[in-house]
Amino acid sequence: MTMGADETTVIERDHLIGRVEEFNKQGYRLVQLHCTKVGETYEINYSFDLDYQFRNLRIVVDGQTEVPSISGIYWGAFIYENEMHDLFGIRVVGMNIDFGGNLFRTAKKNPFANPTFRGEGPCPGE
Repeated sequence: MTMGADETTVIERDHLIGRVEEFNKQGYRLVQLHCTKVGETYEINYSFDLDYQFRNLRIVVDGQTEVPSISGIYWGAFIYENEMHDLFGIRVVGMNIDFGGNLFRTAKKNPFANPTFRGEGPCPGE
């Protein structure tokens, strides 16, 4: 087993479906989707694996941009996509199963869209 460096490629949202289709045709498996708020934008990372080699696609969107679902290509992506919708408020269109904002029960709608809690001091060891 030989492991190389992971690769992250930032792409435009409009190229997402085409790039994901390429990975699927090459035999990559979907590992995870992850969303992070960075300033006023959201980074959405799509991670794929083939032969112990990670390839990551990243799109950067604002909170109003609709993101196309990849669940038509990788069926199980609907869980990650519903999570992004419920926790961050990201509008994902075309999901094969859409929980309509009810995958998670939270006290606050889209709690990760505007996080306010920053902890109560330095992390242990700092």
